[in-house]
Amino acid sequence: MRKLRAFVLAAALLLLGAPSADAADNGEWAVYPAASELGSRPYFYLSADPGTTVTDQVTVANKTGAPLTFLVYGADAYNTERDGGFAVRSRQEKQTGAGAWITPERTRVTVPARSVVTVPYTLAVPADAEPGDHPGAVVALDERVAAGGAGAVAVGVQRAVGARVYLRVNGPTMPALAVEDVTLDQDRPLVPGAGESSALISYTLHNRGNVTLNPRVALRAEGLFGRTLLERTPTGVPSELLPRQKIRLTERWAGSPQFDRGEVTLTATATGVRESGRVSFLALPWAAAGLVVLGAAAGLTGLRVRRRRAAAGPR
Repeated sequence: MRKLRAFVLAAALLLLGAPSADAADNGEWAVYPAASELGSRPYFYLSADPGTTVTDQVTVANKTGAPLTFLVYGADAYNTERDGGFAVRSRQEKQTGAGAWITPERTRVTVPARSVVTVPYTLAVPADAEPGDHPGAVVALDERVAAGGAGAVAVGVQRAVGARVYLRVNGPTMPALAVEDVTLDQDRPLVPGAGESSALISYTLHNRGNVTLNPRVALRAEGLFGRTLLERTPTGVPSELLPRQKIRLTERWAGSPQFDRGEVTLTATATGVRESGRVSFLALPWAAAGLVVLGAAAGLTGLRVRRRRAAAGPR
């Protein structure tokens, strides 16, 4: 059986975490804004009016002992579904924001061993561009295709590194944040006290505005009579939530109540915004509840039988 070969573009873009003083670097090459010193300008922070053009330069540094050839392109940024991390579109994907507006002077560059090449580029903002943040990156994609995986399908992997572009198009800014689709899935023992209980709280954090937000989330659960059952800061909330992006997050609640009724509230805050989402819950031991229902049904049936007999009178 002949081996089927397929090439999959896996752009391993080093754009993770919050802004820092480090250039995007995978150990073999780095991509960063041109500056007098490495790391003195770790990312592109640009501001422009609609209909104007900005010029800048990106540096690609080859840290290996052999020449490397890269494809240089602009890309839109987004939050990943997995953890909300900062990621960018691949070269094959359609770019609609900053990625579509970035035009490198050279789209293919060869960088000698242990050397750097600086590439000028222009960023032309359309006249009808929406005000607000349009995050993206200038990406250097390695032309080499590395073998990956084994078996019937051979997978080819390409790697890329990109320097973030934080572009703001001048105009009205409208921060907006929503906590949507809050759910709670409970896992309880059939008999109260016979085992540990837990619950999985899921919610969607949605940036509905036109600026990047740095959200914080507070979780609170209340039981009957307003008793506080849980109060904490959920983990996994991204440091940056880009405009018009939404991510699905979960939080495990160990030791959730086995017999109670209440509400879970998630409150998200960022500069200029504060929104909440909530879900009610009923923690009820269904086995015990089933016995109560069956008992009640049996009692009601017996009562009806007795009433009918009484109404019929003696025979």
